[in-house]
Amino acid sequence: MHAAPTRPVPAGSGPPHPRIDPLRWPDVARVPYAPLRAAAARALLRRAARQRGLRVVLPGGRPLLPAPPGAPELRLHRPGHFLHRVGAGGLIGFGESYQAGDWDSPDLVALLSALATAPDTLVPSAARRLRPLYVRRPPADRLATPEQARANIRHHYDLSNDLFALFLDPTMTYSSAVFPTDPDGRPQAAWTTLAAAQHRKIDRLLDLADVRPGCRLLEIGTGWGELALRAAARGARIVSLTLSAEQQALARTRIAAAGQSDRAEVRLCDYRSAEGQYDAVVSVEMVEAVGRPFWPAYLTTLDRVLAPGGRVALQAITMPHDRMLATADTHTWILKYIFPGGLIPSLRALADTAAEHTALRLTDSHGYGPHYAETLRLWRERFTGRAAEVTALGFDTVFRRMWELYLAYSEAGFRTGYLDVRQLLLTRPGAAA
Repeated sequence: MHAAPTRPVPAGSGPPHPRIDPLRWPDVARVPYAPLRAAAARALLRRAARQRGLRVVLPGGRPLLPAPPGAPELRLHRPGHFLHRVGAGGLIGFGESYQAGDWDSPDLVALLSALATAPDTLVPSAARRLRPLYVRRPPADRLATPEQARANIRHHYDLSNDLFALFLDPTMTYSSAVFPTDPDGRPQAAWTTLAAAQHRKIDRLLDLADVRPGCRLLEIGTGWGELALRAAARGARIVSLTLSAEQQALARTRIAAAGQSDRAEVRLCDYRSAEGQYDAVVSVEMVEAVGRPFWPAYLTTLDRVLAPGGRVALQAITMPHDRMLATADTHTWILKYIFPGGLIPSLRALADTAAEHTALRLTDSHGYGPHYAETLRLWRERFTGRAAEVTALGFDTVFRRMWELYLAYSEAGFRTGYLDVRQLLLTRPGAAA
């Protein structure tokens, strides 16, 4: 697909355009000129507004269409820019338009949740049949090969430990927590209980893997070391693998400060190069970064390093299988700006890949997507409340808006059930379950 030519597009009235560094953000600074596609985007916007009951507000406060009270709201500051970006780039253009400040919402999660519900129905069926003609494929040079995986991880996790510390709780755990629930099973989440909820999640995963004193444990994907610390405190001996130099440095510091350096080792190592035999293997929200072509290699590695009678416990974000298949070859805003080279799997895809390529079988699965929605809400509120500190670390407005959209987009995915998070147990037939 050829890039749309660029020409000045009338911006309309509204707040001043954010200062955008064209070297850092070339596709945010540049507004494509795609008049026919912009007209199609306008028709699609009107369809979405009617179908989902959205309030679309034009510059000056005029609504595009009548909307019910309390409707999720999309405020267009520069309608021309928005329509040309969306017309030329689809959902990538939608995200870049937010980064550029072309639109806003007083409740970003509510708006994105409305759009994330049954997303296929937003586009007329006739247009859906043309999808292969206009959807972009993920760039081949972002595939998480052994050579590229480190750059992909560095793109996200090596931004700055200080940045992550601004919105994560003191455990520095960057994955879904498990909160206490009310009598109806709803998570009871608060910032003051987030650290305890993260420990609850970690302990459940370690229990699932049967991590005990003397256990030889491999962790694939270190994070900032909290799981390694919890495992070492149980008396396990843990080797943890990461491709992030920033994470490795901080995890080692935290492990040393806790007096656990004799039990926990953090290596800068690709999962494919893992060595040794382990009684248990754990991996938290790592498989999403592996990429579909490499799921067999990832699961084969788990099988190869697992000692007889051992257990593998994974925490994985998942999506419905049909949605995974529909988006597997699509270049998305998340892939372009947040997690290059990855793909969220379905539970079926993981089970089938394990069965086809390994002796491992999926023997237990427990989902708790609403807990991730609440975890993300707490992170998002913390991040947006510390915008000045984000700026002080050297991150510009475009980055801040990108990160806000990423957190809100993810939260909406879990609130609508488009995404789930699950703890999975894989064992070999005949092993204790």
